[in-house]
Amino acid sequence: MTGAFVNGVKLNHLRIDNGEDDTREHLVMVHGLATSLAFWYLRFAVEFSQQFRVTLFDLRGHGRSAMPPSGYTPAILARDLADLLDHLGIERAHLLAHSFGGVVAMNFAAEQPDRVRSLVLADTHISAVRHVETPQEWSYGQEIQPLLDRHAMGLDAHDPYFGYKLLTRLAEWQTRGQAIPEELSELAGPLKGKSGQRTAAHWLKLMQTTTAAAELMGDDGLSLERLRAFRFPILAMYGDHSQARLTGSELLALWPHAIFRRVRDAGHFFPTSRPEEVIAGCKRFWGGEFSRTPRHREGEAVRSHFRSDRVFSIDGNWYYTTRESQRVGPFAAREEAHREYANLVAAAQAGT
Repeated sequence: MTGAFVNGVKLNHLRIDNGEDDTREHLVMVHGLATSLAFWYLRFAVEFSQQFRVTLFDLRGHGRSAMPPSGYTPAILARDLADLLDHLGIERAHLLAHSFGGVVAMNFAAEQPDRVRSLVLADTHISAVRHVETPQEWSYGQEIQPLLDRHAMGLDAHDPYFGYKLLTRLAEWQTRGQAIPEELSELAGPLKGKSGQRTAAHWLKLMQTTTAAAELMGDDGLSLERLRAFRFPILAMYGDHSQARLTGSELLALWPHAIFRRVRDAGHFFPTSRPEEVIAGCKRFWGGEFSRTPRHREGEAVRSHFRSDRVFSIDGNWYYTTRESQRVGPFAAREEAHREYANLVAAAQAGT
């Protein structure tokens, strides 16, 4: 890893390139809040480096990048990204971004669309959706609100910035040595694991000693009009249980050319809990498989939908879903789940 001084700040970055083929396209991966380039490194970057020249970096205020007292608006962070690419001599790249990293990537894309070969968004939420006059209902929020109340967290799951505030509250628990209850672990994301306390302390320092809290929760500059102009290939992946899914539903109408994939029964941090599904989805997208697959069934209205595979994995186990949306499993291997689903279909056809 090394540092580059760009846009007035030192950014830590890492390049993974086997050096065998310098004609391969570039892939730049952008992490979300309260984490670092490590979010993408072990499980994703090495895998994708077989196809791309991969670049990872720490957003300012995160990881090993500098933490200046200000400069955390999405527009400034997008300029950081643009200047880093200039510094590294990367003219065009595919972008893969999680959560707030997607806000940064889309701001960059809005300013310099010709530099974006494709964009993969993993559970990105935007302010244009947070502040609509008649917001959609986040149904999963009703399920987790009793958990928040039980632990006296003083948080409203339907707050437009619930995710930001939850990170801070859980970080406060971590630094006090208070364990995160198992029933809230799905929401804790980067605050779990061996580095959880260090991550928590770093996040609280950012919130308490800089202007990041106000700048990150301000207008992100991503109006629906700006986003509608995107013409490059897009894959948007959203977890069933994530508040960010509300953004995904809005983007369906903006990007008729985009691929929308749901991650079944998953929360906001599904890239860490369901990496195989993300890797497979990205490879199918970059390989053109989704574009070759008919988007609409015969007789179906021509509009975008969230799609998902019948067979999917959760925590190493495999499941399939029926047309009635019932989940069946677990199975030990993908092949077993596919076989059982095929038997179900054959039995249904034989009975008709």
